[in-house]
Amino acid sequence: MGRRYFGTDGIRGTVGQSPITPDFILRLGHAVGRVLRRSSERPTVVIGKDTRISGYMIESALEAGFASAGVDTLLSGPIPTPGVAYLTRALRLDLGVVISASHNPYADNGIKFFSAAGEKLPDEWEQAVEAALGESAQWVDSAGLGKARRIDDARGRYIEFCKSSVRHDLSLRGLKIVIDAAHGAAYHVAPDVFHELGAEVVAIGCAPDGLNINDGFGATAPAALVRAVAEHRADYGVALDGDADRLLMVDRQGRLFNGDELLYILVTERLAKGQKVDGAVGTLMTNMAVELALRARDVPLVRAKVGDRYILEELSARGWLLGGEGSGHLLALDKHTTGDGIISALQVLQAVCDSGRSLAQMLSEVTLFPQTLINVRLSGDVDWKSNRTLATEQEAVQRELSDSGRVLIRASGTEPLLRVMVEASDAEVARHCAERLARAARA
Repeated sequence: MGRRYFGTDGIRGTVGQSPITPDFILRLGHAVGRVLRRSSERPTVVIGKDTRISGYMIESALEAGFASAGVDTLLSGPIPTPGVAYLTRALRLDLGVVISASHNPYADNGIKFFSAAGEKLPDEWEQAVEAALGESAQWVDSAGLGKARRIDDARGRYIEFCKSSVRHDLSLRGLKIVIDAAHGAAYHVAPDVFHELGAEVVAIGCAPDGLNINDGFGATAPAALVRAVAEHRADYGVALDGDADRLLMVDRQGRLFNGDELLYILVTERLAKGQKVDGAVGTLMTNMAVELALRARDVPLVRAKVGDRYILEELSARGWLLGGEGSGHLLALDKHTTGDGIISALQVLQAVCDSGRSLAQMLSEVTLFPQTLINVRLSGDVDWKSNRTLATEQEAVQRELSDSGRVLIRASGTEPLLRVMVEASDAEVARHCAERLARAARA
């Protein structure tokens, strides 16, 4: 059964346009409530949100929908997405609900869900909700209506959880760190976490007004962090996105470290402690230099489809703990059930403190391969997979690159485009090979 509303990360869209309208959101809350009541007579859910102005409307509609189905609701207010996953598990609740569109601009919003274990829910659960949306509402009577109340200590609980992810005697004293929360959900959490661990904190992107989330700040706009680190002569900078599940970092020289590089740090930190790392999961876009560096340490890298959902699925299937992608989604399943930008940053800083080396020094074995990406526009009736010229040229290019590069050709999920990417140790070789493949794709 296909899914009409759910995408790879919940339900998302432009506010005021279907499905992000108050009438649909109320029906969604009612449908989810009915699904929950199949396994619990009186379910309780927690709703968290980021700082978008539309969060107020969506929160109210969801609360009404849950109440109408006989489900109790706890409201946490603004809190990072991984904070909702933590609260759901810690408070022994039936479901966690996040109102956020992550790294998207403020005009978008969405809803995603966590299980009682603080994990992403399976496709079967989403299909059950979609089926319930197609049924007639079954309103409970007044005596059966759900109740709602606020969790006054949600922020404090989550701050302590983040701090507990590193060893109890870790001190960041002596480090000056710039924290950029993208005017998002971590604006009143992240600065306190690093401050309470001893760091001197400079906060930017921590003044949300409902309309400025991800606007010129955060992991999707790291130039602001690079400037602030230089201006304040800080040791490091930490950039989160609007719901704080992504992480990028900057050092005092202004070098930006992406998720691929930070995944390598997470792996080598475990190895330095004598822990066995059976493997790590990246994506189709993970830089080949990281794969080769991990292989040199006898740690295989498996590539999943792009998206933290698919990384998590691969980790779970293999029983591995560490995964991530270049955009900054990092998973350390021995620390949390989902990607967490704050906890990932703490793991990286703990590795720096323990090793006595800088991030750049710890990544001396990794020089990212240059990538060339060319978008080839296709007419709607073209099946690019049947293009024998392209297939032959792709085989030839991969043979020439051998272990010094790779080719990735995939169709865009949103536009009639074929994305041709070549990665090679030499930038000119990557450009030349990508152009060859683009010409073949147009043939």
